[in-house]
Amino acid sequence: MKPTPRTWALGRPAVLASALVFGLAACGGGDDDDDATALNAGAVASPDQFGARAAEQILQAGGNAVDAGVATAFALAVSLPPAGNIGGGGFATIWMDGKPYFLDYREMAPGAATATMYLDANGEIVPGLSLNGTLATGVPGSVMGMWEAHKKFGKLSWSQVMAPAIAYARNGFTAYSTAAVSTNPVHANFNDYFGGKMTKGELFKQPELADTLQRISDKGADEFYSGQTADMLVAEMERTKGLITKADLKNYKAIWRDPVAIPWNGHTIYTAPPPSSGGFGIGQLLKMKQVLGGQFASAPLNSAQYVHLTAEMEKRVFADRAQYLGDPDYFKIPMTELLSDAYIARRAAEVNPGTPTPLADVKPGLGLDPLPPNTTGEKPETTHFSVVDKWGNAFANTYTLNGGYGAKVVVKGAGFLLNNEMDDFAAKPGVPNQFGVVGGDVNAVAPGKRPLSSMSPTIAVKDGKPALVLGTPGGSRIFTAVYQVLVDVLDYKLPLAQAQAQGRFHHQLLPDNVIYYEASRFAPEVADNLTARGWKMQDGLGGGGAIEAIQVVGDTPMPVSDPRNSNALSLTIPANAKAAAAKAKEPAEAL
Repeated sequence: MKPTPRTWALGRPAVLASALVFGLAACGGGDDDDDATALNAGAVASPDQFGARAAEQILQAGGNAVDAGVATAFALAVSLPPAGNIGGGGFATIWMDGKPYFLDYREMAPGAATATMYLDANGEIVPGLSLNGTLATGVPGSVMGMWEAHKKFGKLSWSQVMAPAIAYARNGFTAYSTAAVSTNPVHANFNDYFGGKMTKGELFKQPELADTLQRISDKGADEFYSGQTADMLVAEMERTKGLITKADLKNYKAIWRDPVAIPWNGHTIYTAPPPSSGGFGIGQLLKMKQVLGGQFASAPLNSAQYVHLTAEMEKRVFADRAQYLGDPDYFKIPMTELLSDAYIARRAAEVNPGTPTPLADVKPGLGLDPLPPNTTGEKPETTHFSVVDKWGNAFANTYTLNGGYGAKVVVKGAGFLLNNEMDDFAAKPGVPNQFGVVGGDVNAVAPGKRPLSSMSPTIAVKDGKPALVLGTPGGSRIFTAVYQVLVDVLDYKLPLAQAQAQGRFHHQLLPDNVIYYEASRFAPEVADNLTARGWKMQDGLGGGGAIEAIQVVGDTPMPVSDPRNSNALSLTIPANAKAAAAKAKEPAEAL
């Protein structure tokens, strides 16, 4: 039985949150009169210059935030192949014409998938099977997601928003990283296409991908899901013993869901509902922090006590995540209970103010035996970008191939990479995935099911317009990083650039008492204090370090890219940029 999607709200009945409507000075759909704009500029924060320039081009041509976001997503599929994609999936949180929206275009398990498909005859996980090759690939959602967003909100034509990406693929772009050769024989066609051929500082052209993008531009999303591109994808599956069929592609749907709505400090924060754990995690952390307000009042930002209290809260969040979060179309997710004031108060009361709570004492709210120890996995490869337009609309998008370059398989003749998103399912309950997190039966593999995610595209709204738009890659580190920047800006009143530069840290229940942190951004005595309490301090975040964000101050959007990413680019586009529109319509040049 598939439950009806709903809005998950904190501090008010869910039905009221779904009715929240804030007025804007003007409709974001497209009055070209600059006098009717809500902001004095548009803005983009992108993980690379090519995505940023694509958004700039579209905003200058009169497009809105969704137009620019779709253009950015396709551009990154060309210039950022470890994470940007048309062969993966993701989530978008949208603020349009004074209303919040959430688009779920997460990948889905193929129809032939089973709960035991990654286990051997003894019921043990076969190493690498859910990571390497097409058996690890879920049905891609990115093309359908961008199509649905544009169909609902786009102002420019579909061909206009795809033009920058096609130009980058056809004409080439100057690579800012090198795709190393893979030694895994499963990745042979990755080497044929990328390995050793995409070289830092050199022009890299992708004619096969350009042709694929042109077909999608000409014929829409149907081309990817039932046309020539679909045939190529299925042929790749047949060659490599993958599971995706023509029926799987044809049956794929992107879903409009109501976002989690979190009233906070004069703002309403809109973020990701299940099958993301992001809104749940951000909501629990914010509410526990509120309950523990007295303790946080005497714990300066990023002091040892601040880190300790936050890590203690994160212990409980990840215990609940493992037990209760998954695809809401397959299970009734108890979000109302998990975010209720009474439940949060009880969880906050369990926080030990001085030392780490023993693992055996940290259980999900309904009770569960301690989960087994785990290990950390490879670096996640997801990406996020944020866009705001002059009408005050916003597009926060996080999408992924999962691991770096996904399954490291390129669809022959089509030039795009496939995801290894099936690893985000719980291949075996209680056994960690590549990000070191565990899950239960609620996140087990099933045909047509979407795997649990931590992606958290987020928009904080105040007085009817976006105040902060943000998100990050980083696997299980995503929502803890987004939470920290939200709190830094909304609670501690730091300017966005200063908030971005703060040291970040992460704890996820397992490994036991391990806090991942950026040693270079914390005073040595902070780590010494926490170590003395019983925490194990490990230098390095392993994710959550590439937040692309826009803060709106008055009528001015101020984009700030994460200082940890030297390839990122943030731009403001003046609202009176009509004079640049003619130039913006020209094909993008290789940069």
